Amino acid sequence: MSLPPLKRVLLKLSGEVLMGSQPFGIDTDFVGQMAEELKAARDTGLELCLVIGGGNIFRGMAGAAKGMDRAQADYMGMLATIMNALAMQSALEKIGVETRVQSAIQMDEVCEPVIRRRAERHLQKGRVVIFAAGVGAPYFTTDSGAALRAAEMKCDALFKGTSVDGVYDDDPKKNASAKRYETVDYDTVLADNLKVMDASAVALCRDNAIPIVVFSIRERGNLARVLAGQGTQTIVTKTSV
Repeated sequence: MSLPPLKRVLLKLSGEVLMGSQPFGIDTDFVGQMAEELKAARDTGLELCLVIGGGNIFRGMAGAAKGMDRAQADYMGMLATIMNALAMQSALEKIGVETRVQSAIQMDEVCEPVIRRRAERHLQKGRVVIFAAGVGAPYFTTDSGAALRAAEMKCDALFKGTSVDGVYDDDPKKNASAKRYETVDYDTVLADNLKVMDASAVALCRDNAIPIVVFSIRERGNLARVLAGQGTQTIVTKTSV
């Protein structure tokens, strides 16, 4: 199954991806490599939105599990996503890609607030727009933030770059015989609790008919292949074949 021609997409990256080979934080070499791939995608004429998680710095649910107030922990996680967004902006602008960071938590000294019409204008001018701080409220993941921005910006698809090459019926890192789906429908993902994105994000994409494409971002050059409809991936859509 292939997607129709794409004009505007949202790319969701997990924060852990930015660690590269490090156990924590931001691997600037990997971020630079990722920036080159984003530039290549933008140079094809694609309008590109980006959402990056914060798990390489701080994960709200992990903090809450250790006794921290959940809302407080989630706000800390949002700040981590802003740090990642600024790191990616720096890497992109270093190679000549104009980039704007829009944050759901207002901090005018370092980035813009989320303003949909302003984001539209940036995309029309060929800039990459990075949405940070999730939805700006606790108890929502950055997956939900990515789905929200994809719907708000009328993106043709949401691409989720992870450490695995698609959606499986079990954890492929623990079960070598886990089956990978080529395509799967939203309702199956929700009913079988497949680990794609959290349920609210999947439901939001379903309700707005936004395909979700899950692929491995760690493989160099894979983003370009997947955007071209090639490479290994799983497409989550209304009907599977």
